[in-house]
Amino acid sequence: MTLTTSPTPIPATDAGDPGRSASDIVFFGIISDLESGSFVPGQRLVETDLVTHFGVGRNSVREALQRLAAEGIVELPRHRGAVIRRLSMQDTLDVLDVAERMTGLLARAATRGCGDRTHVQALRATVQGLVAAEKARDSTAFSSARRHFYRTLLDMGANRELRRLFPAIQMPIVYAQHRLASLRQMRLADYRRIATAVLTGDPEQAEAAGMAHVRNVRQAILVGHRE
Repeated sequence: MTLTTSPTPIPATDAGDPGRSASDIVFFGIISDLESGSFVPGQRLVETDLVTHFGVGRNSVREALQRLAAEGIVELPRHRGAVIRRLSMQDTLDVLDVAERMTGLLARAATRGCGDRTHVQALRATVQGLVAAEKARDSTAFSSARRHFYRTLLDMGANRELRRLFPAIQMPIVYAQHRLASLRQMRLADYRRIATAVLTGDPEQAEAAGMAHVRNVRQAILVGHRE
């Protein structure tokens, strides 16, 4: 499967923050489209199609693909072009093992910022965004709100190593490959529990909520795989 282009290029302001570079537009745009289902694991990404789709130059596309390859989202086989990575079930479980511990650590660290009014308001706003997206059944808005949720937790934690490592966890591929009806609603409930625990300022409770979320995702995927 190759990329089906949009009728018109996507303006930079529609692809993310106005301050993003052209490479950022492609990088985050591909991840967003992967989460929304516009792109799928195993799909081949043609440079010329991406240029048209995102309205950027070829060099920006190539830079973004290199970054996505470094993050493990895209594979760049020689002489075949970029392909969105497909995970085996064991790969998926390995990603979830890492995500469970990292998400717990992220939530724990985020309690550092629970006394900052700006952080508190930002976290509550991201949860409201998740609720609104779920109510509207808008998968694109939900994916965007989810990214804001995790960025807010990273800001609250102010942990440089987490900020560097957490985005590299390949959860976008996991969610793209396992599109289960139960997952989004379950994720929303879990995100609300994480936010509540973080705002109480209890590191142990927050860490437990973060880890429980990934365990719930793992269980849903295993059940779906057996059906």
